[in-house]
Amino acid sequence: MITVREVKTRREQREFLQFPLRLYKGNPYFVPPLYSDEKKMFRPGYVYNDCCDWICLNAYRDGKMAGRIQGIIQKAANAKNQERRARFTRFDTIDDPAVSKALFEALEKWALRQGMDTLCGPLSFSDLEREGLLVEGFDQPQTFEEQYNAEYYQHHIEQLGFVKETDWTESRIYAPDPTEDEEDLDKLTEFIFRRYKLHFGPSRNTRDFLRRYTDGIFELIDKSYDGLYGTVPFTEGMKKLMIDNFRLVISPKYTAVILDENEKMVCFGFAIPSLASALVGTSGRFTPKVLWRLLRNIRHPKVIDLCLIGVDPAWLNRGVSVAFSSAILHMLRDTDVEYAETNLNLEDNYAIQNQWRRFKAVQAKRRRAYVKKLS
Repeated sequence: MITVREVKTRREQREFLQFPLRLYKGNPYFVPPLYSDEKKMFRPGYVYNDCCDWICLNAYRDGKMAGRIQGIIQKAANAKNQERRARFTRFDTIDDPAVSKALFEALEKWALRQGMDTLCGPLSFSDLEREGLLVEGFDQPQTFEEQYNAEYYQHHIEQLGFVKETDWTESRIYAPDPTEDEEDLDKLTEFIFRRYKLHFGPSRNTRDFLRRYTDGIFELIDKSYDGLYGTVPFTEGMKKLMIDNFRLVISPKYTAVILDENEKMVCFGFAIPSLASALVGTSGRFTPKVLWRLLRNIRHPKVIDLCLIGVDPAWLNRGVSVAFSSAILHMLRDTDVEYAETNLNLEDNYAIQNQWRRFKAVQAKRRRAYVKKLS
């Protein structure tokens, strides 16, 4: 017998949060989120409560926890796109299509009661969180920013009438062979900078970087990401959350900011040391062992995750991407980093897809967003 209940009690909250940890225990590709971060959504005053309505559901088979799902109505996104969509996220289940069916039926009923006519996902509160269903690359290491899922999820979802809306690809990028003349890239960057009176923005340390560039980065994200799938405008709470999340891991060594002659930002990009290997096999809690691993990865990264890249649309066809490629190349050349993970790139975002052609790029994973009309 399968029953679905809305998460209300503290025990049900723990069951919701701990279910994927038990489901993927021992899986070398599953990277848990930080447990303390996940718990925050059940607290009063959660940062997304001002722009979202949401629900969490647990499924039980014969009294035992068997699956979970979260539904979100992103009111800012619906207003921006003039839609009536609900999102699903944090979907995890045992390999039983009946459990998935029960979860989605309960979520669809909730969405209809809220006046929605479409269900899509996996998409969370914003594109700053994990999104997309893994459909290729089940035997590949995930990054901390990604959600792992078993292969059967795709079959369960598609059997329920969901169809593909868009895909993201993820690649590992390596520096080109040393025999290739990278001086040409630097010379071209110098030419573009002279022609358009651009320069790389300086910063002494993390605090200085955030002081100088935080406002420009958020302004450029809103401008350059405006038309991309699943994005929403930043609120002040979202900005604070992002700064808090990146403050301890961002380093000027893995950042690039391009400014014009008036010190206005035209392009930025930053990477962080990969945290995945420090968290694999854990519950996502800050034990002494996990903290030691995290500090080791931050100080001596072998892999970096490319987190955010933004270009002012007015500068897209002026060669700024060449300068950014040069900056990434030096990150890979001048440190002990072996490669960089691109994280999620929309398959039809040709500007970013073309960016990686200057490197040795290996597509490792693919993720999918699904959509279904409700009736």
